[in-house]
Amino acid sequence: MKAVVLVAGYATRLYPLTENQPKGLLKLNNKTILDYLFEKLEKVDAVDQAILVSNDKFYTHFTDWANNYTGNLKIDVINDKTTSNEDRLGALGDLQLAIDTFNIQDEIMVLVSDNYFTYELTDFYDFYKQKNTDCVIGSKFEDLEYLGKNFGVAVLDENGKVLDMEEKPGIPKSNVGIWASYIYTKDSVALLKEYLAQGNKKDAPGNYPSWLYKRKPIHAFIFEGECYDIGTIEVYNQLNEKLSNKE
Repeated sequence: MKAVVLVAGYATRLYPLTENQPKGLLKLNNKTILDYLFEKLEKVDAVDQAILVSNDKFYTHFTDWANNYTGNLKIDVINDKTTSNEDRLGALGDLQLAIDTFNIQDEIMVLVSDNYFTYELTDFYDFYKQKNTDCVIGSKFEDLEYLGKNFGVAVLDENGKVLDMEEKPGIPKSNVGIWASYIYTKDSVALLKEYLAQGNKKDAPGNYPSWLYKRKPIHAFIFEGECYDIGTIEVYNQLNEKLSNKE
């Protein structure tokens, strides 16, 4: 299995923190967001390569990080050649770039540098092997207004199979929000090209499983633990303080 980590966004909502530093390399209690992510990813024995998809602006930041990485995973960094929020390829455009660059015909785990979480990716992978379908990851929300404006929302059956999924629907049909972590089978890796060729949205990564569930089974792993979407300075500061206080 390959892991594709999408780090090519410009994180404009986090300015000035991210004007000259990519979000994934912001520090939380003296460790970067990517460091936390790779600590989890390294435990998934099936992953034999991690691919970071960066923009041109921050490409050398990520190559420097990868060159100083002391873990066991093979890491490659690719440049999507974009230089601003206006010409970005979008998350799914970047995912296809990784697939094409490395001719990936394997299963993939897709991750982002936006989230800090306490659950284990090994549990997510074990769920994927049990279901033997594409998988998304989710949690239950109490604030439905916030959920509908900020997340993909899924309706599930009693076995966790996705019956309905929509990215940021406004008015949610359930209380299950989908976070930006996915595992795709080989078939679905190949299908992404068809999705993009149809002119579908390339920005949010959740748009792809929202299209895919109508064509093949997808299951949602509901995690126990915490997950934070680091989308604003307020969330970043609160999380940084929380982790610092744990020491």
